[in-house]
Amino acid sequence: MLNKIVLSMASLRITSGMIEICAALIMLRLNQIDKALLVNSSLALVGPLILIATTTIGLVGLSDKLSFGKLAWIAAGIACLFIGILKK
Repeated sequence: MLNKIVLSMASLRITSGMIEICAALIMLRLNQIDKALLVNSSLALVGPLILIATTTIGLVGLSDKLSFGKLAWIAAGIACLFIGILKK
């Protein structure tokens, strides 16, 4: 039997992948650079949201097994990832 938390995380990633594939097909169909760039920019919103949701589900699943200190280190690592991604 699959763990519900793992199934939820995998479902989010599969959904994210399907969104990426659909966006690529839309870009090919539009066949214009400016419209393809607009579609690509919309993906910039989807990726981080999926990352946050998947990580949150995983941390909720592990919260009873991890100490507060370890959860703080994980949160600090995620914060560093977002600072690195969003910093211009």
